[in-house]
Amino acid sequence: MNLQESIERLAESVRYLSVEIGPRSYQDHEKLVRVAGYISDNFKQHGYQVNEQPFPYRERTYRNIIARSSESNTEEKVIVVGAHYDTVVGSPGADDNASAVAGLLELARLISTMETMPAIHFVAFGLEEPPVFRTANMGSYHYARMLKKSGQTVLGMICLEMIGYFVDSPHSQEFPLPFMDRKFPTEGNFITAVGNLRSKKLTERIRDSFKEGTDLPIFSINALPIVIGIDFSDHWSFYKFGYPAVMITDTAFYRNPHYHMATDTYDTLDYERMAKVVHGVKAALERL
Repeated sequence: MNLQESIERLAESVRYLSVEIGPRSYQDHEKLVRVAGYISDNFKQHGYQVNEQPFPYRERTYRNIIARSSESNTEEKVIVVGAHYDTVVGSPGADDNASAVAGLLELARLISTMETMPAIHFVAFGLEEPPVFRTANMGSYHYARMLKKSGQTVLGMICLEMIGYFVDSPHSQEFPLPFMDRKFPTEGNFITAVGNLRSKKLTERIRDSFKEGTDLPIFSINALPIVIGIDFSDHWSFYKFGYPAVMITDTAFYRNPHYHMATDTYDTLDYERMAKVVHGVKAALERL
């Protein structure tokens, strides 16, 4: 698969989201509508059936954008791959979370070229950041609850959360617990698969098959929520409904000094390694 094409497509999407659109918090409703349209059009270009799931918050309507592979219409068991497209107030959100949205769109494109597509729901979640963070107002919570009510069997959820910031300098990687520097590199040049204890099997399967699609190093961790950051994204919502879920992340505030700041800009990201993340996740999906 052409890595260079993925690099260019990822850069184009991140530029659109973080430069042309800019900050897109819950307060920037019109911008979020534009982004939802951009995501929907992108999915449709690659042959997906696209639907919206509207949900209310503070007297406004926000939307999850859902792209289903044709196989997911007939299969009882599906995989969900998701990323949120909002930002915190005032941040252009290049890494958080334009990088993951770009990755979601590119992953959907790559999967669409497969002769036999997996049964997948690609979902762009309308709200994740504060003030809805880790509440029932998150877009992913609305979606996971809908799946549960419909009786849908979810083999696993893959949450893409900040996948574009990499640093090779020593001691650029921090950790929630002091002893973790014995297991993980102290250079922030790897990607991480993160999950709760119940998702350990899924996490390890994704980690191992990820390696078949790229040479980018990947490490995994499964832990209780007392480890800060373990459930800090949309996979949290799926845990609430008993689904196994894994977050693929560059570790956010444990590495990226621009986290939730105005300096989280397009030019701070590593698009080649971001493309390798996408190709690694594609390899994992092929084997799930």
